[in-house]
Amino acid sequence: MTLAQIAPTTNVTAKLPHQPLLSARGIEKNYGGNRALKGVSLDIFPNEVVALVGDNGAGKSTFVKILSGAETHDGGSILVDGQKVQMSTPNDAHENGIATLYQDLGLVDCFNVPQNVFLGRELTGRLGGAIPFLRHTEMRRRTADLLKELDIRLPDLARPVSTMSGGQRQAVAISRLLLGDVRLIIMDEPMAALGVDEGQKVLDLIARLSRKHISFFIISHNMEHVMTIADRIAVFKNGNLVGVVRREDTTREEITSMIVHGRT
Repeated sequence: MTLAQIAPTTNVTAKLPHQPLLSARGIEKNYGGNRALKGVSLDIFPNEVVALVGDNGAGKSTFVKILSGAETHDGGSILVDGQKVQMSTPNDAHENGIATLYQDLGLVDCFNVPQNVFLGRELTGRLGGAIPFLRHTEMRRRTADLLKELDIRLPDLARPVSTMSGGQRQAVAISRLLLGDVRLIIMDEPMAALGVDEGQKVLDLIARLSRKHISFFIISHNMEHVMTIADRIAVFKNGNLVGVVRREDTTREEITSMIVHGRT
C-alpha cells in the first residue's frame, strides 16, 4: 500500500492516490477549562490500519469517542468520503460505516456465536402469520457464511462464548460489527487482556480484514503490536497531534521520543 498523512501536522509528504475514508479537521474538545483536544486533524484511508499512541491523558480516548459518536466535538469538522457529516450519536457513526469495539466487547457470555452476532438484529418470522419465532437456522447459516468470508475459524458455533478464548471472543465481536455495512472499525486496546498467542491471532485477523476493504483505527500502548500491524502511527500529546509517520519510515525509539518529547 502507499500510505501517507496529508494533515499539516505530519512529516509525511508522499501523495496519495485516493481520498480519505474519514477526515477529522481541527477537532477541539473542552471539559470546562481543560482543553482535551486542541485542533486535531487526521485522515484515515481505505484499507489501512492506523495506530494511535500517546501517554495517558493525551486525548486519545476523547478523540475516538468523537469519531464514534459517543461524544460531540466543540470545534472542527468530520468528513466521510469528502462529505461533511454530523457525528452526534453512535447511530450517526454506524450510518457512515464506522463501528467501535471497546475492551468489554459487548458480548453476552451465555449466548452462542450466532446469537451474539445477531444480537439486537435477530431474524424473526411468524407461524401462521401470528406467532413470532426466531429463525435460528437462518442466523446460524448466515453466521457461518460471514465467518467463512472473513476467514475466521471457530471450533463450534453452538458453544457459549464464555467457553471461548480471548482471541476467539474478539473474532466474534468483530464479526458482529461486520454483519452491517462497516468500513472502519475503531478499537480501544484490543489486545490488552490477551496473551501473546491470542494477541497474535487478533493481529492476523486485523491484517486479513484490512485486505478485505476494512480500515482500522486502533488505540494501543503495546509498541510491539503497533510496529507489527500499523501502516501509519499517529502520536498524541497533551491534546495535540504531534505527527503521523509511516511504520516503514520510523523506529520504535523514534515513536517513543515523539510520545515523551512531543515532537517529530
